[in-house]
Amino acid sequence: MHKITQAVKLALLGGSIAMTQQALAQQSTDAQSADTVEKIQITGSRILREGAIAPSPVTVLSGESLLNTGAMNIGEALNELPALASTYSLSNSGQFIGTAGLSLLDLRGMGTERTLVLVNGKRHVASSAGTASVDTNTIPTSWIERVEIITGGASAVYGADAVTGVVNFILKDKIEGLQVSATKGYADNHDYSNDKYSFSYGTNFNDDRGNIAFSVEHSSQESLNALDNPWTSTSFRNLANQAQTEENKDSLDVPDDIYTPNAGIYALSNAGTFAIGDDYYSFNPNGSVRDVYLGDNVDGIACENCDFINLNQFTELQPEFDRTNYNLKLSYDLTDNIRGYVEGKYARTRSTNIGQPAFFFFEAPEDAITIQNDNPYVGDDLRALMGANNLTSITIDRMLTDVGRRIEDDERETTAFVAGLEGYINDDWGFETYITRGETKLERANKNNLVLANFYNAVDAVQAEDGSIVCSNAEAQAAGCAPLNLLGDGAPSQEAIDYVNTTSVGNSTITQTVVGGSVNNSGIYELPAGYVGFAAGIEYRKEESEIEEPDNATGTFFNVLGEDKGDFDVKEAYVEFSVPLLTDLPGIQDLNFETALRIADYSTIGNAKSWKLGLDWQVYDDLRIRSTHSSALRAPNISELFGEASQTFFSIDDPCKTSELGQLADASTRTANCAALGVPTDFDSDYDQATIEGEQGGNINLRAEESKSTTVGVVYQPAYLEGFVATIDYWKIELTDAISSVDSQTILDRCVDNTSGVNNDYCSLISRDASGEISQIKSFALNLSGQDASGVDFEFGYDFDALGGSFKTNLIGTYLIERKEYPFQEDTSDYVEYAGTAGESEWQGMLSVNYMVDAWQAGIKTRYLERVSIYDNQQLAVNPNRSTLMEYGSYAVSDVTVGYAFENGFSLTVGVDNVFNRELPYGTTGTGENTGAYENIGRFGYVTVSYEM
Repeated sequence: MHKITQAVKLALLGGSIAMTQQALAQQSTDAQSADTVEKIQITGSRILREGAIAPSPVTVLSGESLLNTGAMNIGEALNELPALASTYSLSNSGQFIGTAGLSLLDLRGMGTERTLVLVNGKRHVASSAGTASVDTNTIPTSWIERVEIITGGASAVYGADAVTGVVNFILKDKIEGLQVSATKGYADNHDYSNDKYSFSYGTNFNDDRGNIAFSVEHSSQESLNALDNPWTSTSFRNLANQAQTEENKDSLDVPDDIYTPNAGIYALSNAGTFAIGDDYYSFNPNGSVRDVYLGDNVDGIACENCDFINLNQFTELQPEFDRTNYNLKLSYDLTDNIRGYVEGKYARTRSTNIGQPAFFFFEAPEDAITIQNDNPYVGDDLRALMGANNLTSITIDRMLTDVGRRIEDDERETTAFVAGLEGYINDDWGFETYITRGETKLERANKNNLVLANFYNAVDAVQAEDGSIVCSNAEAQAAGCAPLNLLGDGAPSQEAIDYVNTTSVGNSTITQTVVGGSVNNSGIYELPAGYVGFAAGIEYRKEESEIEEPDNATGTFFNVLGEDKGDFDVKEAYVEFSVPLLTDLPGIQDLNFETALRIADYSTIGNAKSWKLGLDWQVYDDLRIRSTHSSALRAPNISELFGEASQTFFSIDDPCKTSELGQLADASTRTANCAALGVPTDFDSDYDQATIEGEQGGNINLRAEESKSTTVGVVYQPAYLEGFVATIDYWKIELTDAISSVDSQTILDRCVDNTSGVNNDYCSLISRDASGEISQIKSFALNLSGQDASGVDFEFGYDFDALGGSFKTNLIGTYLIERKEYPFQEDTSDYVEYAGTAGESEWQGMLSVNYMVDAWQAGIKTRYLERVSIYDNQQLAVNPNRSTLMEYGSYAVSDVTVGYAFENGFSLTVGVDNVFNRELPYGTTGTGENTGAYENIGRFGYVTVSYEM
């Protein structure tokens, strides 16, 4: 019987629920007096308020609900929310160098750098060098009381980076007792598995005046290759539509390409591929030559049902990953009104990202793999073939898979401590002072990094007088050169592999220091409508980041990266008021005005300010209307300011190729400009199938980003339907002076689409060689773009008793109205509309139903993403009929759990994520920046055993 079959049978009885509910502005229905209502602080305000009165729309999730899942970490669970984009999840975190294993949050999909992550309302040290982005893996999940998410600019309350909002992790105040948990899970479609363990113990001492607690958590997962999952093992490629003619090429019914399974590139292979004239050849494992079978459907260098290379073999759906987290906290009531606290943590994450090997494909002659006819590895058949064609050498295109796939091992260590005092000066005035210090160190080891000089020496092999095969270069021989045989998959010897490869190790250190203090008074002054609330504070923060790149990276296949180093500090002061305007009037039960102002002095950009205005209107007991308008800012981070020029590689389509020009209704401007650049009129090289070298870096003259945010919403909780609540909130975020680099394709297109010719800024960033091929593209950070985003968040919750137990139901969703990016903010007619494209569904939702009876609980959660276009508006404007695959279909995935709590403190939970084994949308592996929301493991069952006393 399969590992999870029984788990499926049990879990089908019900499922888990990740209960989310809005923090509501409502008067307490409890029959208790005002002086017994606890004052609490809600994310979005520093003012203590009676009851759960939120001045802004805040989504609140309990820590318990977030942990009730098979997800590896808290970030994976949060990314399922409609408001959060899966920009950095475990499945796609290895997109960039040094990011494998990161779990970063991205509100509204406007960039992880614009989402401020807090722990207990305080900043946390970043996890990615040069940025402010916090890895949620560093947060102790077993101690999370709740997570609060606020949309919109919250800079006036919390400072820079809260452009799109704040995610605030509220940890449990006092930990009492023992909690132990162990989870083990297995996939149904393949051998992927993961496990999670946690231990927490806390106790009071000295007549409950003090509390001390300790926790340790560990989680790990195995890697999962795309070929091991039947959903992702097939190679797909867009091949030219043979039915398209000059007459029907603009018809939407006759797309340019057909998205074809069992298709791929035939001009590249693991064994080595070479061409003589129009004929292609490869090698058998023994080094003999064989013809490359091209099949009946050939398009350039690609074909269907032929000898193609399946590039999915180099895609890891999930990385090898483990996480260990130690936490210690101590608090003590120094007096009846003042409490001191100290918290410390050590978190270590290790992630292995296995990528493509080094490869040689459409290289310039001086960089290509050249095999001479006197190479001793050349067999008689190849030598005869070369002789018959009067060739003294051949050029091989090859993936060096048998030399070793490139591996990146990332190990991050985060240490942090917080110390502070909090309490009351008197009955009205509260205060807090604190200091935080955090440090994150990353060691990045890039293994199987090809040393190019060694590689070329090893390829150039000759036969010595004694009959042995050696490297032709005597100096290289003396340095240990081992000859490399590339004629056939598996041909290289281990000695040669060791000689041509090296490991390049880079390090980075991020340090953050914060000192702050605040005071608050929920009743500083009485007006006819009530008491004025007040909060104020000051904060000093210093951020430091340094990257040290390996000395041995130059001359290797690895990117030559710049060594970013920089720091800045900021001094800030803020003030916040809550002013009651009207009360007990017809149609106005209460009307409150909210405002906040923050002034900052940055060592990098100088003075900056942000503000917030808001209205909170309680119409009557059942209905409340709320609105905010705020200004937020984001100061440029260290990498954006001090980033040293680094080598990178871009994926582009050269707009000067005749095949690209032929897709345009009017190609006259491009044709003329391409000719002016020296590109031959018949230029149609497939060289851009490989990535193109680029250079990117920072800019010390950057300014702060600025945004304006508006929210308008209603909260309805009818007295006639107890347990029901509905919230609907409209939000809009306008971002100006956004820091960005012009993407490589935009640079190319704007260069040749300029009606004034090629003497423009974009063409100056592009270098072409004598053949017309692009050799380099430059791109640097600038304050030049803008973004507009707006939508409607809605939530409906209904809790009721039935069937002898209690039900909790919740529907949370978002309708995305717009998500525009303006490459150049001064031109609002030129924008990319991402709403409705991959990663930005117009409709997203999550429905949860939970049922509890006696010691049993069961539930189901279903997440929904509406169908999306693969191409944005600008791409479709240029070519609306690109392919038969133009969209990813609507997607829904359901998770279920069932659990039982025994009287002796043990509890058992069985769960199944993706219980119906919903496949990925056709054409994706779920590993891209825009496709990480699609689950790529498949049905996954797990069992959790826990004990609490």
